[in-house]
Amino acid sequence: MSKITATIITISDRSSAGARPDKSGPALIQYLKDHNFDLMEYLIIPDDLQKIQDTLISACQNSPNIIFTTGGTGFADRDNTPEATKAVLNKETPGISEYLRFKSIQITPHAMLSRAVSGIRNETLIINLPGSPKAVIESITFLLPVLPHAVELIKNSPNSEKNH
Repeated sequence: MSKITATIITISDRSSAGARPDKSGPALIQYLKDHNFDLMEYLIIPDDLQKIQDTLISACQNSPNIIFTTGGTGFADRDNTPEATKAVLNKETPGISEYLRFKSIQITPHAMLSRAVSGIRNETLIINLPGSPKAVIESITFLLPVLPHAVELIKNSPNSEKNH
């Protein structure tokens, strides 16, 4: 399989306003580049439900294999990432989100407060990741072994059957 293409969307009112630098997005970008991904796009947007939905829809039109969001998955009033993501999905992939929470809870009990979701829109896998740089890297490390196969399955690749 060729390189996996990825789009990163950081969802943060403060970072999008320039009041706080985004640390999760750049950490994730570096990790993905170190693991042979091609970055298609990197965006920082506010925690606005409609803006998140519109951005996800627009980003999917460029057909990245995966969109990773960072931030907006907690309990705060402005944490809208899961609701916006669910609204644009064709199908959910609960195993990914459940696995991330399961693995993360082994590191910190705060992981049980994550409302992150994941799923597929057209031929793009969308995965909500936490807003913390440390948690983003832990999460992507947990996911890395299955992402190539997930992309093959979504793309209906002839290789997907032999990789079961």
